[in-house]
Amino acid sequence: MPKFVRAFLFLPFLATPAAAELPEPVRAMLEAARASGDAAVFDAVAATARQTNPDDAAEIDALVGEVHAARQAAAAKAAEAERLAIEEAGPLDRWSGKGEIGAFTASGNSSSTGLTAAVELMRAGNEWTHSLRARADYQRDNGRTSREQFFGAYEPRYQIGENLFAYGLAQYERDRFQGYSGRYALSGGLGVTVFDGPALDLSAKAGPAYRHTRFIAGGTEDSLNALVGLDFDWRFAEGLALTQDANLVAAAGGEAVAIIGGRSTSVTLVTGLDAKVTDRLTTRLAFTLDYDSKPPAGAVETDTLTRFTLVYGF
Repeated sequence: MPKFVRAFLFLPFLATPAAAELPEPVRAMLEAARASGDAAVFDAVAATARQTNPDDAAEIDALVGEVHAARQAAAAKAAEAERLAIEEAGPLDRWSGKGEIGAFTASGNSSSTGLTAAVELMRAGNEWTHSLRARADYQRDNGRTSREQFFGAYEPRYQIGENLFAYGLAQYERDRFQGYSGRYALSGGLGVTVFDGPALDLSAKAGPAYRHTRFIAGGTEDSLNALVGLDFDWRFAEGLALTQDANLVAAAGGEAVAIIGGRSTSVTLVTGLDAKVTDRLTTRLAFTLDYDSKPPAGAVETDTLTRFTLVYGF
């Protein structure tokens, strides 16, 4: 083959420069960021490396892709391990909660100061979530009881879709000063999660409800109702949260939770302000309003209760 033909055939290879290798200091910097385990640090270092070494962008992108793939694989492995741990846990495992104790002032059917205590337990699974709540307000003045209010509820939830859930509710209340020795409610229905984020949680639920009431003065009442519930939490600043729960029972048709039906309209509205002290300890200022449009004889329509409590998470 003539020399000029061979030169012509090999000219493209001679004219194309060899691909530049990533400078060792840049590679060392990326590897150090990768070894730190901090995703934000690595992504920031990689972005800087691309800007300062545009000719090595392809090699940098390949390394970034490798790191992201490893990160996703680790997250998937951790999620699967968590799922299996939840499935294999016993019925008494994986419960968390918080206890609350403090003082209150009351107006309405009773005007006094006293003590309040509460506990809330929760167990979150893959599809099921179980919640147990109990509260007691009790006061004695000069050897006689001036306030006696007890509340307990169990609520299981089943997650149907990303934002849709089914719920059940069994609830017990006792309040001598509102005129009933026992008020029991059973409900079940559907709910939707409207917001579920780092700053705002909002969910609503609705369904039929059955309520049985035993009055202090004697007699009972059974009624079929409709329940509507609202749960709102707003973490508006570092360590601060505003909570809003309401319980409405209306004769014609509403934690916010609404039970609608029966002989009267009753509303329980709870507004709270939480301030974080430590990772486990929180102070809470809460205002509760109880309203019954048809209270028993000798009772007034509206009770209010202001609580200042310490809350311990466990």
